[in-house]
Amino acid sequence: MSFSFTGFADEADKTLAGQIETLKRANWSAIELRLIEGTNVCDLSDDKWASVRDQLADSGIEIVGFGGQVGNWARPITGDMQKDIDEIQRVAPRMKEVGCQFLRIMSYPNDPDNPLPREQYRDEAIRRVAILAEHAEKEGIILVHENCSGYGESLEGVLELMEAVPNPAFQLVMDTGNTSLHENDVEATWKYYEATRDRTAHVHIKCAKPNPEGGDYITCFPHEDPVQERILKDLAERGYNGWLSIEPHIMAAVHAGKDVEDAEAAVKVWVDYANELEALARKVEG
Repeated sequence: MSFSFTGFADEADKTLAGQIETLKRANWSAIELRLIEGTNVCDLSDDKWASVRDQLADSGIEIVGFGGQVGNWARPITGDMQKDIDEIQRVAPRMKEVGCQFLRIMSYPNDPDNPLPREQYRDEAIRRVAILAEHAEKEGIILVHENCSGYGESLEGVLELMEAVPNPAFQLVMDTGNTSLHENDVEATWKYYEATRDRTAHVHIKCAKPNPEGGDYITCFPHEDPVQERILKDLAERGYNGWLSIEPHIMAAVHAGKDVEDAEAAVKVWVDYANELEALARKVEG
């Protein structure tokens, strides 16, 4: 198979031991790290990081990426960018020592209290991303921008970022559900993917469907979202041989404050989701 599988196992269990066990139940041997007992991997002390690194190595688990905080929903465009530069410089050596390429970033939401005018917002987002990409290039890692929050959340915005920042250390991670959830339309996700696939280096799998009770779209399993098969088929035809990383957001959603409350149920959902995605990928690849 050309696809490889991983995921944010913090949506199944808060503890590292629980995340490792979840991966084993799915018969997967790779993880995308984000939260460990509520602390972002990028904020771990040296000793804590060494413990995490060694436990994963002892369990035969590869680290695919870090779910970083650079430019995310909690860091508006008017905030101190030094915090983001410091994060890159802090985690890059850790990423390199485990052979991990991808640091997930976003591109700064506008300040909700004192929003910048659009042109100023665009210029500042581009300036910041370009500087961050230069730091990443020097450090030998790749920043992958997620269509989640910030200037590049919209298709128009990400196209401007892509054009203005051609640095190969700045690439994209396509989340296959975020745009559907933002716009209540799975076709919006296809449009985003189609326009950005040439710079897509990594893929997060999230699925969305209309809420049967009305209102905004909700997350769901892959079989309930037809755009997932379309994207996987296109990726396969284009020779994508990278990772599919699941971020179900069914039992937990970090940025929305929805944490794991029932670990047993969350693990079952995560493993079922993983199995369903893998079956769909095998079908697509024939």
